[in-house]
Amino acid sequence: MPKTKTKSGAKKRFSITGTGKVKREKPYHGHMLTSKTKKRKRSLRQSTLVADTESKTVKRMLGK
Repeated sequence: MPKTKTKSGAKKRFSITGTGKVKREKPYHGHMLTSKTKKRKRSLRQSTLVADTESKTVKRMLGK
């Protein structure tokens, strides 16, 4: 059985935490920032965890 390849798009976007959860960055922080409030831009800076329902799929894409 050959090894599963890692999806190159997924390895750029997701990382695994020490406890095995999947971490991701929030979208919508790239451009058109003048129309967004300070509070919204501040909350977009923090990373967040992938939902439990999707984490299995993402881990498979990462080859874990």
